[in-house]
Amino acid sequence: MLSAGLKFCPHARECGACQTVNEPYEESLLAKDEAVYGLFHALAEPDAIEPIIGMDDPFYYRNKVISPFAAGKRKKAPAPAKIGKDGRGVKKPQKAEPREILCGMYAQGSHRIVDTRHCLVENEQAKAVVYAVRDLMRRWSIAPYDEDAGTGFLRHVVVRAGHKSGEVLVTLVTNDEAFPSSRSFCRELVRLCPYVTTVVQNVNTRQTNVVLGQAERVLYGPGFILDELCGLSFRVSSRSFYQVNARQTEVLYDTAINLAGLDGTQTVIDAYCGTGTIGLVAAKRGAARVIGVDNVESSIRDARENARHNGAENVRFEVVDADEFMVAMAKSGETADVLLMDPPRAGASEAFLRAAALLGPSRVVYISCNPKTQVRDVKYLVDHGYRLEKVQPVDMFPHTGHIESIALLQKAPAKAD
Repeated sequence: MLSAGLKFCPHARECGACQTVNEPYEESLLAKDEAVYGLFHALAEPDAIEPIIGMDDPFYYRNKVISPFAAGKRKKAPAPAKIGKDGRGVKKPQKAEPREILCGMYAQGSHRIVDTRHCLVENEQAKAVVYAVRDLMRRWSIAPYDEDAGTGFLRHVVVRAGHKSGEVLVTLVTNDEAFPSSRSFCRELVRLCPYVTTVVQNVNTRQTNVVLGQAERVLYGPGFILDELCGLSFRVSSRSFYQVNARQTEVLYDTAINLAGLDGTQTVIDAYCGTGTIGLVAAKRGAARVIGVDNVESSIRDARENARHNGAENVRFEVVDADEFMVAMAKSGETADVLLMDPPRAGASEAFLRAAALLGPSRVVYISCNPKTQVRDVKYLVDHGYRLEKVQPVDMFPHTGHIESIALLQKAPAKAD
């Protein structure tokens, strides 16, 4: 890995999202190495814990940018009232100037918006879209959302930029279905940001911290973008789960698939599969058969579309809770050779781990965004017939405290009587 140098983020203290952005990158990698070693050294041989894989250029890597909108201070104080010639008082007050529109990121642990125009980790084109939308709101007199009163129109903008395709999806989250002059708004946005290929309106009228609502309509373009990852093409919509650091996702998936040791004969389970990205990579790179499971119907719909789009005939995706699927598969006496698992931050349930141990795949490749829950689950598998062969951390979120790690477990040989 090349030295990334040191850039200065002017928002670091106020924003708080990137705890180490103004420190040498190599120092943050060393700190993450120490954290992973501290968690796993009791379960693995020292040489089984690999140094973290960092980025050559750990800046502007976030391909998904979300910005809220809110009203700020008035741009300038209202002009004084006009006084009549007789000096007896107000003849006609001047109209107050409109409030400025705030956008950027919430300061850590608050709902105070910090203007992060010069953020060092967000995609620069996506960031330009945020400010273009803000400027158009002013010109179109579109009111930003007031979360206390539940009034105003535009709540958030979500921008997703294709890593290799260069396509850009803009999702405008509104507080009402009616969007007057939406066609003109989109036409002007595309003129300002010609790399925008599609615009979607998402309607969220609830008083909630959840960004997206349920209803959507396409305002411009096809309503989705295509992007390439690990040699495959993926359809990305407003609701799709898609890793925000695509450059490191390729590193993560390449490493995981290599650890799986696929040779064209194995049945692979992709648990918590989301939109099927790693399962489809496995299907392309040596799995005889892949079964992907997730309980989010929209994710499985995208996964099936991605499989069709890539011509993957050796993979199927099912809408089912991963715990229930594993338990049912273990009870039925079916077998699997490799288990790929990428659970949420809370880790896997004991029921899932119990079923995994009973099913007994020869290899378990466990991808985690939370090594603290990962080590808990790995210990369970080690206590139930597995050996921890390797731990490979990957720096998916440079300049933050987050660590992604891959653990390879292999079925231990049965003890002789």
